[in-house]
Amino acid sequence: MRLGDFDAFLFDLDGTLVHSMGMWKEIDFVYLARFGITPPPDLQKDLEGLRFEEVAVYFRSRFGIRDDIHTIMDDWQKMAEEMYRNVPLRDGTRAFLSRLKERGKKCAIVTSNHDGLTEICLTAHGIRQYFDLVVTCDTVRSNKPEPDVYLYAARHLDTDPAKCLVFEDLPFGIMAGKAAGMRVIAVEDVYSAPVREEKRRLADEMIDSFEELLKGGFCEEDP
Repeated sequence: MRLGDFDAFLFDLDGTLVHSMGMWKEIDFVYLARFGITPPPDLQKDLEGLRFEEVAVYFRSRFGIRDDIHTIMDDWQKMAEEMYRNVPLRDGTRAFLSRLKERGKKCAIVTSNHDGLTEICLTAHGIRQYFDLVVTCDTVRSNKPEPDVYLYAARHLDTDPAKCLVFEDLPFGIMAGKAAGMRVIAVEDVYSAPVREEKRRLADEMIDSFEELLKGGFCEEDP
């Protein structure tokens, strides 16, 4: 694959552009500690692919939390906002996005996160200007691994799905991109290390960071 093979580049946010997956584990731990609950080992796996509101419903049901869903989400929002302003970008992210901008490529964020935190994160890191479109769980109700979020992005970027390249760090996201008829590059992440081989099997290619694409032949000018 080469940069010139694609017209649009679609990026997941958490774990793909920023190192935020461990942050959510920390938020879950601190939040549940308020109720004297220790997070079970399977919690993060159960939450994979769920929208923000769906996670709140899950917490109420599994842990018997009496707060309403909106109160739970508001509490998480307050905890997460400061963290998202400071969560580190993955290596090579800004440089790769800048290269895409220079080449006139369309770019979109396609995330299971919601509008508020997504905009806070992109703005705080000074990368909002690289994206022509931001698709969140507030935009499209069905979520990964369904292809709807990626098809929505392609449609609103006026781009053939076959000319879109997706970057994802988790199996659900990879499956969503493939189901939409797009090529997918899996991005390695410490959080998803236990499912590394599944990611490798599902995706078209796999990278450790965007620096690989910048240093390799991916970004070279077409002959």
